[in-house]
Amino acid sequence: MAAQQFLDSLSEFTTVLAIKLYRMQLDRPPGVPVLPCLDHEAMLHDGIDPHTAAYAKDAGGHLHEAVFIPDARRLDVEVASTLGECTPESQEQFVAELRRRFPVYTVRLVQPSRLRGEYRVMKACRAQVSLRDVLLGDNLDRTKASVDRLQLISSLMEKQSRSASWGARTVMTPLIAVAGFLTYEVLGSLAGSLGDAALSAIRYAVIAVVGGVFLYYGVKAVQLTEMANRVWKRTAEYSLILSERRKLRS
Repeated sequence: MAAQQFLDSLSEFTTVLAIKLYRMQLDRPPGVPVLPCLDHEAMLHDGIDPHTAAYAKDAGGHLHEAVFIPDARRLDVEVASTLGECTPESQEQFVAELRRRFPVYTVRLVQPSRLRGEYRVMKACRAQVSLRDVLLGDNLDRTKASVDRLQLISSLMEKQSRSASWGARTVMTPLIAVAGFLTYEVLGSLAGSLGDAALSAIRYAVIAVVGGVFLYYGVKAVQLTEMANRVWKRTAEYSLILSERRKLRS
């Protein structure tokens, strides 16, 4: 019931184009694509509140994504998914309208994370296909070909990230061991001129720097894997939307 009321209210000032559900049901499914929320369905842990997300077009033709989370009394406006599809001014107006219509809910803008590479993910997606074409484009075959191309790129990105991850796992430990051994051997020969305290400080600093460099490459490999997964999930979402649009047309 809560999800249906949210969509009914949203439809009063926007055109709902697609709906994503996570552990929620609709009483009256509208004539738009309805699909699972892949970002959270793919997670293997509990603790995620049930929610309904909707792609919507405002009166000016700008696209927005609003996420309704009733248990947390919160509405999130996702910025990453609609990068390039709306202006800051239209986004502010959309948030203001949500606050007016849902006064007991906290409405917040969820900005993309550079640490998680969300800007790079959306740039990679937009280089092949735009969200506007997926939601509103007339030529579904051409859009599907673009989505398939993006899916192929995401598979290549995953293979690249696996290569980086494999290198970080297999090379990091032996190289740190070799660096530590050489540091102790080389600096050990200078023990007489440096003194014990200075020698220990230099050894610890060298090991910390070497360990930090390899830790960076390890974290970078994990980030690349997550980015590849995000691109793949985006292509899966786009494919589901296009499939639902075909069904609705027929």
